[in-house]
Amino acid sequence: MSRIGNKPVEIPAGVKVENDGKQIKVEGKAKLAIDIPPHVAVEIKDGKVFVSEADDAREASAMQGLARSLINNMVIGVTTGFKKELAIIGVGYKASLSGTKLQLSLGFSHGIDYQLPEGIKATVTQDGHIIIEGCDKRLVGEVAAEIRGFRPPEPYKGKGIRYVDERIVLKEGKSVG
Repeated sequence: MSRIGNKPVEIPAGVKVENDGKQIKVEGKAKLAIDIPPHVAVEIKDGKVFVSEADDAREASAMQGLARSLINNMVIGVTTGFKKELAIIGVGYKASLSGTKLQLSLGFSHGIDYQLPEGIKATVTQDGHIIIEGCDKRLVGEVAAEIRGFRPPEPYKGKGIRYVDERIVLKEGKSVG
């Protein structure tokens, strides 16, 4: 029995949730939809979404918690949205935005042009931060991880792209003995 899956998801004002048996559709500031995982039944009543186990399969409890979390993330996404912030650390490392293309200069012999997917908005601040925003939590995290992957922080000086709340433990350099 899933503790997370048993909690109902509150539907705030201005958000519309539909269940057609195979898909859950959430509509607010944006439209999001997911397929209902197997072994799960979803019911909408009294302004709440209830997720329950459809059968006695072994993985039904895990699927119940997964479905509930995905539906909750969609409701949060269409009301407030999700945001990740990246910091660019290093001399000469910089980012700029032109339309939906993020241009990164990260010390390579060439610049990196990253095309932002549909539904993702990026902002580049003066102090070297990239703010990624969107309604889909999975997509926001994936885009942030891809951008970080272009130049992850190195362990000696800490140069590279990192999450703002990420803590990098720096190694000690060589010592002359």
